[in-house]
Amino acid sequence: MKNFKVLTAALLALALLVTGCGKQEQAAEKPVLVKTQQAGVGANVESGDYAGTVKGRHETNMSFQVGGQILARNVQAGSRVRAGDVLMVIDARDVQQQSNQGDAQVASARAQLDLAEKNLERYSQLYQENAVSKATLDQYQTNYDAAFAAYRSALAQQNQGHNALGYTNLIAGANGVVSAVSAEEGQVVAAGQTVLTLVQTGEMEVEISVPENKVSELSLGMPVSVNFWALKGRADGSIREISPMADATTRTYKVRVAIPQPPEGMQLGMTANVSIKGTAAGEAAEGAVLPLAAVFQDGDTPQVWVVGDGNQLTAKAVTVENLGDDKVRVSGLAAGDLVVTAGVHKLHEGQTVRTEAD
Repeated sequence: MKNFKVLTAALLALALLVTGCGKQEQAAEKPVLVKTQQAGVGANVESGDYAGTVKGRHETNMSFQVGGQILARNVQAGSRVRAGDVLMVIDARDVQQQSNQGDAQVASARAQLDLAEKNLERYSQLYQENAVSKATLDQYQTNYDAAFAAYRSALAQQNQGHNALGYTNLIAGANGVVSAVSAEEGQVVAAGQTVLTLVQTGEMEVEISVPENKVSELSLGMPVSVNFWALKGRADGSIREISPMADATTRTYKVRVAIPQPPEGMQLGMTANVSIKGTAAGEAAEGAVLPLAAVFQDGDTPQVWVVGDGNQLTAKAVTVENLGDDKVRVSGLAAGDLVVTAGVHKLHEGQTVRTEAD
């Protein structure tokens, strides 16, 4: 009876030990919980907000091609003009005299050419009759060629003088708004001196200033969101131009944002707030902006863990395009790939994991 009790106690202890091992094995086999990010979604994080100003895409500093005194100024700052409108007029009297001088030079050169032509004809006939030498004929031929060249030069100067008469009127080359006027009636200006600035209204965009430590995050075509302080709603835009050189005073880079569908009421000079979305158009399908901890090195190849079917891990090679403070832009991922972003060095190929969604 005593032996039976000892045997029963031993069997009970063995059963408890087996049950405990089973629970430990079951706990050990429970998949590890990992932190993940979906490619194409995390890439569209806000990269920064920047204050901007609405400007015309084409701003022209206009000037006269000839110098003179301004007789009339037909516009002022804010005036709307159409292509072909006369904006300013300068005194054309000096230019007219230069044109007259060109006409006189043409008449003189033509007379010299006619004389040289007659002399050449006369001496050519004498040469045919053996009355003069070949050297004499060559001399008159040279005189004719020189007179002809002088006549052509006088014609060119005459055309230049006539063209200059048309330069006394400053004409708008496109529809736009006069944003600045820097010359007044009675002022004497030189050729090429800026007298006003014309902003074409056919296409407007927003200009922002980006610090030098952030400009590397931007790329042409990157989508942005634009909000206007004076208007309701927002507009979608994209980065059209990034200045290759920083401003010497502010040490910031000028960035131009194109707005294909501007909101109603958008005017030149309005203030706007531009939110950078952080990824170029179409890039989310091929890459993502990930935490730096998501990338691990296998030899010389950067890789990330991608959660696949059955929540099993697969290593996927990526290309590192840009490094930031704690984020990295990579390519080689497909849109929707679920990437592990923490603890990547403790995982292995084919491992089953749990995600936040699970």
